[in-house]
Amino acid sequence: MKETVDQARSIPDSSLSSQRSGATVALFGEVLADVFPDRSVLGGAPFNVARHLKAFGLNPVLITRTGNDALRTELLETMAACGMETVGVQCDQIYPTGQVKVHFEGGTHRFEILPEQAYDHIHASVARKVALSIHPELIYFGTLAQRHAASRSALKMLLNHSSVPTFFDVNLRAPWYEAQIFRRSLRQADTVKVNHEELALLAELFALPGDTLAGHARAFMQTFEIGQVLVTCGPEGAWLIKRDGTEVSMTPNGATITVVDTVGAGDGFSAVFMLGHLQGWPVDVSLARAHAFAAAICTIRGAIPDRTDFYTPFLQEWQL
Repeated sequence: MKETVDQARSIPDSSLSSQRSGATVALFGEVLADVFPDRSVLGGAPFNVARHLKAFGLNPVLITRTGNDALRTELLETMAACGMETVGVQCDQIYPTGQVKVHFEGGTHRFEILPEQAYDHIHASVARKVALSIHPELIYFGTLAQRHAASRSALKMLLNHSSVPTFFDVNLRAPWYEAQIFRRSLRQADTVKVNHEELALLAELFALPGDTLAGHARAFMQTFEIGQVLVTCGPEGAWLIKRDGTEVSMTPNGATITVVDTVGAGDGFSAVFMLGHLQGWPVDVSLARAHAFAAAICTIRGAIPDRTDFYTPFLQEWQL
């Protein structure tokens, strides 16, 4: 069964008003500084997603680790200014707060991720205690923070002691991933979000059957018992396949935007799709709204807007 939705159908009505304002989401993984050619900006997928969730009225709790340095101070000050909880931010006395250099090449971006950062050493029992204390309704995690055994153990403990839905944002960052990490993550995920290029790479890595991306996504669900696979396709939209065979896709309405850069667009998509899950929006509405927000992120520099009024049109349109 297949449904198709045009982006124009994202216009809200009273039945789609806020239902789960303030829901807590635990986000496990890296916080790091994105070092651009002319400036440094705090980032990392979990942090970017958390910032958006907070702006949309949810209660994101980052479970991460920083160095005892100036970037940690900046992070805590930024989180406090946004009204975010800092209970999950561990402090490492040996390793520094993470950094990644961003290079722009041929209209896109390339990340140079530094090794042995504080987020590689998230303490397992501390992470578990934080999660138990905040009672999250959803857990978000990705790939990068699993490159080191310490943080892999922390995530494993966190997921093994939780019964809430999980959202795995694949976010491939070469060369920091391997097949075994994906196997563990896919088996622990209820929703898996990938872009179309990542899906093709994973299909090749696991030698999945099927001649199309949709076929590969179905093979993923069967092999790893995933609830649903969410695939983003940049300006061409997004689609989702559920375990029951339902496929929902959205096609952009053709409106043109001025792309400044694409950094953080996927994080914006993830945040709004998770918001839609917690708000009880229909899947087609979540896809359309997530795509619209990701497109808006592409019109600014960096992953997070400098002004909070960037969110105002979305808050009003979505009645949050």
